[in-house]
Amino acid sequence: MKLAVVGGGSTYTPELIDGFARLRDTLPITELVLVDPAADRLELVGGLARRIFAKLDHDGTITTTADLDAGVEGADAVLLQLRVGGQAARNQDETWPLECGCVGQETTGAGGLAKALRTVPVVLDIAERVRRANPDAWIIDFTNPVGIVTRALLHAGHKAVGLCNVAIGFQRRFAALLDLAPSEIHLDHVGLNHLTWETAVRTGGPEGENALPRLLAEHGDAIAADLRLPRAVLDRLGVVPSYYLRYFYAHDEVVRELGTKPSRAAEVAAMEKELLEMYGDPALDEKPALLAKRGGAFYSEAAVDLAAALLGGAGSPYQVVNTYNRGTLPFLPDDAVIETQAAVGPAGPVPLPVASLDPLYAGLIAHVTAYEELALEAALRGGRDRVFRALLAHPLVGQYATAEGLTDRLIAHNREHLAWA
Repeated sequence: MKLAVVGGGSTYTPELIDGFARLRDTLPITELVLVDPAADRLELVGGLARRIFAKLDHDGTITTTADLDAGVEGADAVLLQLRVGGQAARNQDETWPLECGCVGQETTGAGGLAKALRTVPVVLDIAERVRRANPDAWIIDFTNPVGIVTRALLHAGHKAVGLCNVAIGFQRRFAALLDLAPSEIHLDHVGLNHLTWETAVRTGGPEGENALPRLLAEHGDAIAADLRLPRAVLDRLGVVPSYYLRYFYAHDEVVRELGTKPSRAAEVAAMEKELLEMYGDPALDEKPALLAKRGGAFYSEAAVDLAAALLGGAGSPYQVVNTYNRGTLPFLPDDAVIETQAAVGPAGPVPLPVASLDPLYAGLIAHVTAYEELALEAALRGGRDRVFRALLAHPLVGQYATAEGLTDRLIAHNREHLAWA
């Protein structure tokens, strides 16, 4: 079995490598190719990756290349984890929206739109080259904004599934609180990427007992602290929102906070510099503890599980993925991309039925879905008016003067990545 990782020079990659090595019975990789145009980073990451495989007695081969076409040739699955513009572009996404009184974040709001505009054309070019090299290969997208990128891939006819680590993080957290194995926890996880709620936490499978009321009663303070939301909000909702919902539920508070400290991109850039220095140490043969602060917790386990299920291996039968709605949420178009529990196999994911949603959640999902449709249109066709329309539609923007100011800043800060600009 051959897998290719596009963006293999990422500092995330050793986390992925560790999962591939430890979970080789689930996903028996014989060949892994790390693809990245950044030769200096790729060499450091590739060297550590080989040492991790050797330490954990994995007999698969790891190669590195800047040649995308050669790297994906013959691959059974291709995992995308790229960042167009690097941390410098992310830093801009997280700062210029603050000038308009809006949250600066790389996956939602104006910064998220900027990232989508930079990313979608690049991902579609990669996917087309994957299709030419091996039309049967699955594309697993971990590249943000996952919902919009996955929608672009699916609309272009690619065999693609979007993946995020929010759900597996909740699964592991709830399992620990309930003193259960993660495999015993099934989430009723519903919404869009980075706009989701856990409406039930079931023990034993999709039809199991709902332990969410017990979790909120016994551990509500700890869960609320993790989310940085007041305990009273969880009690009133009766569900657990993704931590990304704080950008919606406490937008102005978050904007004030962001204006008082360095951007997350600046923190990550410093962390990446230190990580790459560590990766260059020939004695290092395991992922360093610092990597846990980089983000992406449990990413490798989610990726292994999904790839194994898609390729007919031992992956879990039910997984949270980003895929076509197909009537799951009746208030959305069938070709909207949602994030939900699905039965996953070689034919792809099939969303599980979802109970009727409270209008409090359905309304916001519908609103953001409309924005994502306009965002994809802007990413595919370009133009200032399309950018403005997408921003005006976003619930975190919604005023024409604010949308005008954000549009000007978005284009000014991303001109080098926007062919039409």
